[in-house]
Amino acid sequence: MAKKPVVVYGASGYTGKLICEFLREYQIPFIAAGRSRARIEEALITVPGIETADYEIVEVEHSVAALTELLTGCEVLCNTVGPFEYFGEVAVEAAANAGVHYMDTTGEQSYMIDMRNKFHEVFKANGKILAPSTAYMYTPLDIAMNMVLEDGSIDTIEAGCLAAGVPTYGSTQTIFAMFKAEHLYLENNKMLPWEKGRGFEMAVPGKMMTQLAHPWGGGSVPMWLENDYRVHSARQLTAFTNRTMYEQLIALQKHYEDNIKPLPLDKQEAALKEIAEGMQPGMPPRENRTVQRTTDFVHGIGTGVRKTCVIHTAAPYQLTGVVQAGLASYLLSEAPRKTGFVSSCQAVGHEVMLGAIKKFLPIQVDMY
Repeated sequence: MAKKPVVVYGASGYTGKLICEFLREYQIPFIAAGRSRARIEEALITVPGIETADYEIVEVEHSVAALTELLTGCEVLCNTVGPFEYFGEVAVEAAANAGVHYMDTTGEQSYMIDMRNKFHEVFKANGKILAPSTAYMYTPLDIAMNMVLEDGSIDTIEAGCLAAGVPTYGSTQTIFAMFKAEHLYLENNKMLPWEKGRGFEMAVPGKMMTQLAHPWGGGSVPMWLENDYRVHSARQLTAFTNRTMYEQLIALQKHYEDNIKPLPLDKQEAALKEIAEGMQPGMPPRENRTVQRTTDFVHGIGTGVRKTCVIHTAAPYQLTGVVQAGLASYLLSEAPRKTGFVSSCQAVGHEVMLGAIKKFLPIQVDMY
């Protein structure tokens, strides 16, 4: 019997469940995979309408061999198992071995650089995409960035996102795992490190007061533009409306630099995991679209030219499920425009990704 075309790896997690929910909306058959069948079964019971979905549950070991076997005969892998710095490469290598499209939800730059260097050519040769950062914090900015760059007059990008929400357990683990790496921005064609343990005041379109922002690992915008002939400089900042949480995050990063970084790597990782578990021990509730509203914006700068694209929407974790399912749907019927290490918009076009969001979430796009 033919395998189902899409595999959601990490289906028992908060984001994994949402990807399954929106694959159901597209009527795409999928495999819900993870290390524990019982946890997946328990999680998927809570997915709206799951009884009408065409899916199966597969318990799988987190190893290249086991995942390669699972993926062989499938077409797309949606991976949510992070922190990707620790767990991502196994899934990427398995996807490369099986010759399937790969997407995940990360903005961990050091992981992305490593995967690009190791696997770009393999995925390109297979005619497949390796698309990290297919998620909120990244895809709306990817859309806005591509809209600003359309006519070739812009050479500098400044990107920011403002979210209202609570990080999941997995996201919290990822935030602290990223403390170990440099967070980079693009300046005159060189990738340079942000200052650690520092926040920045960010003026967000439509907000009366400035928001406390942070590089949040550096983000994917500088990664997508590093080798783009049109652009020599790009920066990305991230903010949450919960300023107190952000002040705590910045203080903890400074604590890491001063007190944890000198420790051996294994002790660093143990200390960061303990801090993360103390901050977010479980899953947040399902998002409320009248509360969890988001603003993503890109300022494009050229010589005598300024362009701005602002995207207002809601429910960032649901948006992650939307864009993953939307990208998977496209890839099941059309060949990507560009293969190898690419953003979702580079792979299928920003119009496609914007359309995927419009299908399910309220969204306003302002261009000026």
